Amino acid sequence: VLLFISVEMPRVLGASGRVLDLAGRVGFDTLPDQLVNRELKRGFALNILVIGETGVGKSTLLESLFKQQFENEPHTHFTESVGTEVNTYDLEEAGVKLKLMVVNSTGFGDQLNRTNSPEKIIEYIDAQFEKYLQEELKTTRALPPAHDTRIHSCLYLLAPTGHSLKSLDLFTMKAIHQKVNLIPVIAKADTVTKPELAAYKAIVARELADNDIELYTLHGDDKISFPLAVIGSKDEIVVGGERVRVRQYPWGIVEVENEEHSDFIKLRSLLLRTHTERLRVRTHRVLYERYRKVQLQKMGFEDNDPESEPASLKEIYEQKRRQHLAELQQREEEMRQRCVGKVKRKEAELKQAEADLNAKFEKLRAIHIEEQRQIRVQLVALEQERKDFLAQANRDADEATRKKKDKGDKDKKKEKKDHV
Repeated sequence: VLLFISVEMPRVLGASGRVLDLAGRVGFDTLPDQLVNRELKRGFALNILVIGETGVGKSTLLESLFKQQFENEPHTHFTESVGTEVNTYDLEEAGVKLKLMVVNSTGFGDQLNRTNSPEKIIEYIDAQFEKYLQEELKTTRALPPAHDTRIHSCLYLLAPTGHSLKSLDLFTMKAIHQKVNLIPVIAKADTVTKPELAAYKAIVARELADNDIELYTLHGDDKISFPLAVIGSKDEIVVGGERVRVRQYPWGIVEVENEEHSDFIKLRSLLLRTHTERLRVRTHRVLYERYRKVQLQKMGFEDNDPESEPASLKEIYEQKRRQHLAELQQREEEMRQRCVGKVKRKEAELKQAEADLNAKFEKLRAIHIEEQRQIRVQLVALEQERKDFLAQANRDADEATRKKKDKGDKDKKKEKKDHV
């Protein structure tokens, strides 16, 4: 129901202060209603990144926030590396359609070496920004909000240690705080006492401030301060005639949506009631613009002096093309010089190898000639030795023959003598 109170209302237009008096209703006061109807027909999108160690209660918290039973595969502590698991859900409440995309970090904190734990998460965040940027640069663009996959909010769940932030949590938040709307949340707040929780909140807030970690800004909402301490549960019981989610203990119950027990209501209000559109707008106007500026600067686009003429895309393209061709020519010349240097070095190596082979050949040839000379000398000596041996053998044979003949002559003489 629309109620129009004033029909004569002065409107000030522009810096000149020109005043127009409207004598009656013209109808452009329905523009907000037109926007609402358009958005209701189109639907809304909300993308939430949930980061936390395995078993800290990420899935339970999301189911408590949306009062839905999401079908998720359970994860163990034996994951080799950190990854991201993406699930999309179509929700509707009072005729308002919401496409919810939940990105869950898997295997976070389960490795011995956690140095590279944030890399996969950062890669996913940047990939969504890059996907949107590439769509913007197309000649025919398709950018419906319902298909926007950029992260609108990051719930970073902290284990309720009660001491200080873990180095992994501090390192990860420092790596992503300028890429997402970061909301630190202490999970399983019912596992510590209220004094311990208050002290832990103060420690976390101080460490985040000391490390210049940029959190989502609430802009004057003094009722909410980070980090929030929340409880999640899948169990429901009837309290005062209403079904409520609770954590049951032998000594009693802890109500999830009781502000005396946790900050769950504040978190739900921030995400889904009061700051939902601000999260989406800040993602587009601040976080995405920050990424877009860096990427366009890498592509050669620069902001001009406000007083100078804006450069056309054609000029920027031609400038970038010339720069690219110059870089290609420079790289080609460098590669040619490297190839020439390699060829020269190879030729020098081959010449040196050839010289070494020739020197080795001459050395072996000299050794061979010397061995041949020694063999010839040995052959001459052996031949002489053979001749001497044969001459000596002949002499010995002649001497034996002579002695035998002389003995025969003596024997004959002796026989003649004896016969006579």
